[in-house]
Amino acid sequence: MSAFGEWTTAEGLPAFDYRAGRVVWDRILDPPCDRHWVHVGNRRITLVADSDGLSGVWDEHTGCRWLAEHTGVSRLGELSTASAADRLFGPTFSRVAVVSDGVRLERTVLCPEGEAPWLLIRVDVFSEKALRGKLIEQWSVQPRVVSLEFGPAVEPAVDDGPAVLLEQVGGSRVVTESGPLSVTVELDLPPGGRSTVWFRFGVDDGSALVDAAGLYDRSLALLRERLPAATAERAPEAAREIPWHAALLTGGACVDGVLGGHTLDQGSAYSFRHGFNGAARDPLQHALPLVYLEPDLALSVLRNTCSWGSPDGDLPYALDGRKQPWTQAFRPSDQNLWALWLAAEYAAATGDLAAFAQPVPYHPCHGAEPVPLAENLRRRFRFFVDEVGLGEHGHVRILNADWNDLAISESGVDRELMVERGESVLNSAMAAWVLPVYAGLASRLGDPVTAAAALSYAEDLRLRVAEEWNGRWFRRAYGPDAVVGEDALWLEVQPWAMLCGAADPARARALLATIDETCRAGSPLGARIRRPGPIWLSINMTLIWAAARYGPDLAWDEWRRMSLHAHATAYPGIWSGVLSGPDSYLEPESARPGETWVLPDLGAAMQAYPVANLHSHAQPLLGYLRLLGVEPTADGRLRCGGGGSFTSRTLTVHPDGSGRLTGLGEVEVLHGGGRTGWATEVAWPGTSG
Repeated sequence: MSAFGEWTTAEGLPAFDYRAGRVVWDRILDPPCDRHWVHVGNRRITLVADSDGLSGVWDEHTGCRWLAEHTGVSRLGELSTASAADRLFGPTFSRVAVVSDGVRLERTVLCPEGEAPWLLIRVDVFSEKALRGKLIEQWSVQPRVVSLEFGPAVEPAVDDGPAVLLEQVGGSRVVTESGPLSVTVELDLPPGGRSTVWFRFGVDDGSALVDAAGLYDRSLALLRERLPAATAERAPEAAREIPWHAALLTGGACVDGVLGGHTLDQGSAYSFRHGFNGAARDPLQHALPLVYLEPDLALSVLRNTCSWGSPDGDLPYALDGRKQPWTQAFRPSDQNLWALWLAAEYAAATGDLAAFAQPVPYHPCHGAEPVPLAENLRRRFRFFVDEVGLGEHGHVRILNADWNDLAISESGVDRELMVERGESVLNSAMAAWVLPVYAGLASRLGDPVTAAAALSYAEDLRLRVAEEWNGRWFRRAYGPDAVVGEDALWLEVQPWAMLCGAADPARARALLATIDETCRAGSPLGARIRRPGPIWLSINMTLIWAAARYGPDLAWDEWRRMSLHAHATAYPGIWSGVLSGPDSYLEPESARPGETWVLPDLGAAMQAYPVANLHSHAQPLLGYLRLLGVEPTADGRLRCGGGGSFTSRTLTVHPDGSGRLTGLGEVEVLHGGGRTGWATEVAWPGTSG
């Protein structure tokens, strides 16, 4: 379907065979570009694999830092992997090959499983005739911290970085903090001879690598074992895309050397082009599907993001490129809800209540003592209730943004008045769902006072949201003497109104029909946030979730429109959306349909770096799980349904609704046949069992 190549299999894993030539595309803020790239990684290092065979290396251990950009090549005489015709992108590796005069030079660059801060490079040489020559591995170290850079691209400023090594495994090694690195290996092959040479490139962590081949094989075996499998009759794309999304999502993680835990930020233009990790809600929602894939990583991201905050329970909008709180731009009112949600979902799926007794630090700038995770979350709840608070209509205050960073400017209400007195029906509806599931966690943790307060607050908000039904949809927000969303449907509030119970089944089905007729009509990538308006993956995930309850056919269709397959089919000449994508796509009515947003007046453009946004991987994963009925309940349990299959190391769901869950503590599952648990491992029958 894509003009860039086709999907295949390599090492028993999904991979993409890239076949395109130089296809120029417009980055808007930056000069036009004819390269295409994808980000893959382990839990520490990111490989930016380029269509011309070169690479970038990104390390967020102590800040938003490039170690190398558009470099890395193997040379053998006149052969160079930078001119390779065969190019393949795998889930944690890239591979290129070049052939000339009976000699084949193949190069695989792999992010080893785990937290190694370097790349493992395998170079295979095959010669039909006798060959004597020098194999040269070359990289250029270009350390650069990116921090709050907006506007046109600037000249890269070299920044002090860690010592970087290039090593022939078992041979010579060179180390530098900046500049070129090169290692030469003498080859002597007989006719028909083969040779494999191993290198590694990245942060010099003082480790010694002896068995490179063993590490390579183990890494791929572990990858095959940890990636989930999925099949769905209504969405054949799931079989390929679910493991791919899981690999690229987990590959965006990095051990945090400042705050502890792991970062899992949006990436894309936000990190790699503009230099910040934000908003705080984003790593929290990216970690939600990891609860069912790699729960230890989900917990680590929760702890890391909670550590951004201050002892009063507030979370900054973002961290800058040096991991310092950034509060100047936006002050949204929803962020603490995402922490409470992730914590409750983690507990429901794992039963790991012991994790909530472990201390979590606050950002070093506050000089505050750590507190147990449960107390950190309780303070987040109290901040949401006491400091964010409610407005005169009884809805959650909007502050200067809610989920939508531009909600104030798009409301049509005076900015200062809206910041002072505006209210978000969206955040009321979200809170009306989140707070009951958080109450279930608080109750299990022995805090009935907080549980009761959360339930009472949520019920009041649910009733308030129910009053916002205008006969066709739910209103979006309030300002002084102003109602937002009376005459136009704002999509983001509608799924949450259904999920929190503000819409009864009949009203929910009528609302879905209206959304189908308006926001979804004629849009191959899914529902627009408004019509006309862009398509936001995080909002469409909640639409899929709500529709799974009241309109399964629409839900499955919406998930398929979210797929990589759908984008490649609708827009085969656009690279973003083939293997990865942005957080938002422009609607078919726009001047650049299928591409992504630009805000030139703010010096910001997702189009300048329109791939490697983790929403493009996390939201299809979570949406698929919701289609199978997997979600936490208000009493601390996990609900599971069926309709498709999903298998990870911790959760199995079959199409008939049967399944198995392995927890770290006691869990209970609600299913079509009743409930099963409490135990650390539970299995339940299908609806026909």
